[in-house]
This record gives sequence, C-alpha cells and structure tokens, in this order.
Amino acid sequence: MMNQILYGELVRLARARALAAYSDVSPLIGLSMQNDADREEIARLLGDIAVFEHGQGRPMLTALIVHRGNDNNPGEGFFSIAHELGLYGGRRDQIERLTFWANQVTEVHNHWRTS
Repeated sequence: MMNQILYGELVRLARARALAAYSDVSPLIGLSMQNDADREEIARLLGDIAVFEHGQGRPMLTALIVHRGNDNNPGEGFFSIAHELGLYGGRRDQIERLTFWANQVTEVHNHWRTS
C-alpha cells in the first residue's frame, strides 16, 4: 500500500517545481534519517511510489528527494529502481547518472505543472 502522506508531499513539491531532502520528508511520516531501519523504510516507500508512477506512465516523482549536503543528489535507491523499471541502464558514470536524474526532475516538474 502506497504511503499517501508521502505521495501527497511529492505531488506538492512537483507542482511547486521544488526538491526536498530525505530529512525534510521523513518526519512527515514519522521516520528519522538518523535511524537505519527508518532509512530503509523511506527507501522502500519511495520505491513503491516510483513503481506506481511508472505504472501510470508518469516520470519518476521520487527524483525530487535528494540527500542534503555537499552533493544534493538522489540516493542509490533512486537509480536502482530506475534500473529495475528499465528507465536507466545502471551505468556508474557520474555525468550520465546526474543527466538521467536532472531529466527526470524536469519531466516530473513539467508533468505536474499541467495536471
């Protein structure tokens, strides 16, 4: 079952053309990024949303969640799910990874701007 609170926040971010950190969204659903089990749970919940969105023919809404800090990049789970869904070849090249992610962010923002 998809977490509706997390999904709603992702849609809100998409419509606002924004990004958020894992640490911004995890408290909304009672999770802490300081806790290993909670980090695994948020990754699982985001994976569920990515699979759902893909099934609806939409871009990866979960691209809007990034690590706060020096890189502000998505987590490994983002790329793993993208690979499982056949959207990303799984290459490790940093430029290709960032290009794929940036394109997903743009597609998400454009899709939700008009819906």
